[in-house]
Amino acid sequence: MTVRVLVVEDEAIAAEAHSAYIGRLDGFEMAGVARSAAEAMRLLTADPTIGLVLLDMHLPDGHGLGLLQRLRAAGHLCDVIAVTSARDAEVVRHAVAQGVVLYLLKPFSFATFRAKLEQYADYRTGLAGAADDVVQEEVDQLLGALRPSAATAPLPKGMSAESLRAVTGVLRGSAAALSATEVANAVGSSRVTARRYLEHLAESDLVTRTPRYGGSGRPEVEYRWQPR
Repeated sequence: MTVRVLVVEDEAIAAEAHSAYIGRLDGFEMAGVARSAAEAMRLLTADPTIGLVLLDMHLPDGHGLGLLQRLRAAGHLCDVIAVTSARDAEVVRHAVAQGVVLYLLKPFSFATFRAKLEQYADYRTGLAGAADDVVQEEVDQLLGALRPSAATAPLPKGMSAESLRAVTGVLRGSAAALSATEVANAVGSSRVTARRYLEHLAESDLVTRTPRYGGSGRPEVEYRWQPR
């Protein structure tokens, strides 16, 4: 069974990236992209076949949690995966309370995105094959499919979440684009290590790369965080 997906994301680059990721996964197809809460409501009302919403929390006309409340009040039972940079524990708590099945924090790689969607697909498959009356073990199995395991594809080999957070924090806190050397000095790592994390962020469409001219020799690459 193919799951039709609505991406709710106001940033064009992020929306395109998430749509492209969906296109690379079996069992999922794009139903559309909404750049605001109001547009998301219109699309969901017009298309009852949408089964999954990838929801950003920061929207131009309201918070994602507000949209989620409106969806539930209107009787929309589509599943929701939060795809957001919102790290506030209170936001996470309210998201879970309102039925968000998974929470995916930016920045992330395609491997992490795929792992989360595969978890969700396992849950849907199990739900479709379940009997009308389930026993406790079957309920545990269904909900267990949504719980991340240690094997969930996190970061590329040799990379750590702590270092990624440090590099991300430096970029997000800088008004100017930074080189790998400048980031390395800020986080206390080697230039090679910093560049690896920066390239990972660039491949995830979370930073832009541009050449920096000036001085002698080859131009240096600088990286700038993409606002969310």
